[in-house]
Amino acid sequence: MGWAIHMHLIAAIAWIGGAFFMFVLGVSLRRKEDQEAVYPRIGPIYGYYETMSLIILVTTGVIMITNNGLIHLLFSNITNEVLEALRIKLSLVAVITVMTIVHMWISFKTLNTTKSPMQHFLSKASSMGIFILNLVILHYAMVLRDIL
Repeated sequence: MGWAIHMHLIAAIAWIGGAFFMFVLGVSLRRKEDQEAVYPRIGPIYGYYETMSLIILVTTGVIMITNNGLIHLLFSNITNEVLEALRIKLSLVAVITVMTIVHMWISFKTLNTTKSPMQHFLSKASSMGIFILNLVILHYAMVLRDIL
């Protein structure tokens, strides 16, 4: 194993750990005043932190797939347990990346303003989707690790 797996694991810990922290923060801050005091200060820092983690995850993932000769197999008709788990994981990563873009776009656009009902719904839905998909992606990472 090379440096890429280590960077991938560190970025995964940062990404998922940050999502857990924000989830706990969101659950524990029930009053709107508390949320309005905390999120404008923590949100941008968290957004940049998570963006860097996601960029590192995707970059190191591509490096590992390429270095292990899996890139051509992913797009072939060949199927086995490893390729299926990897295809599912990569599909979920694509979905979580889109959700992250949507969430960050809304969050930065409405940082010092009030969100519309649709923006509020999309922000909350993408945030919860990211949190849940983190757990599913983590599951597939463990499945791949068990197989390999």
